[in-house]
Amino acid sequence: MPSKPPAAAAGGAGLATPSAGATDEFAACPDICDPRVMVAVPRERRAAIATLWAFAKRLTKLLSDAREPLIGQIKLAWWRDMVEMLARDPGALPKGEPLLAELTATWAGQGGLDTLVDAAEAMLLVEDATDRRTAAADFGARLFALSGGDADGGRRWGLLWGASVQTGAEEARELLAAAHNCAPPPRNNFAVNRALLMLDRWAGAIARNDGERRWRSEGLLLMRLGLIGR
Repeated sequence: MPSKPPAAAAGGAGLATPSAGATDEFAACPDICDPRVMVAVPRERRAAIATLWAFAKRLTKLLSDAREPLIGQIKLAWWRDMVEMLARDPGALPKGEPLLAELTATWAGQGGLDTLVDAAEAMLLVEDATDRRTAAADFGARLFALSGGDADGGRRWGLLWGASVQTGAEEARELLAAAHNCAPPPRNNFAVNRALLMLDRWAGAIARNDGERRWRSEGLLLMRLGLIGR
């Protein structure tokens, strides 16, 4: 069952969080809302992309918090209903949920967000290592596709994301190894979205270090990718 990642510094296989005391699993993965990455997103798309990734972050927390698959499925079903309503009849959405209000402002009338919910549910219900790799990679693929990129470009990021939400060190280590062994997509797959290229290469660097965060070298990598794209 997905839960909080074991800290790499403590000998586990999960990803180290960005700062002492951090409890946000999604923060252990490269995030498009990082200012160094967001600057590469076209200005007119930034609000929509930031909200999309906030939605992915909410789904990630839901996976982490779910103690029973059935409870998790019920919560995911609610979000699936909400995003389907967002696509066909946004005016009928309930009020009072801040994230839903942000989605209404930036994604009203657009479909596809339900596919991210489906991918989260698949991760919730995995039964073996093969299913786990497939579900994690698919979550990343769908998130990247919704972000305006190539789905294949999100698979390595998704494997790293999957490692960050594992309770078991063995499961996290297996997903980190899969991310490490995942071939980097060609740069031309990211021709129209350098931000996603930055996320893929950033995820690859973390996977190569077995989840250990090396903040200085990661920052230099992002600077180089942002400036010259390689």
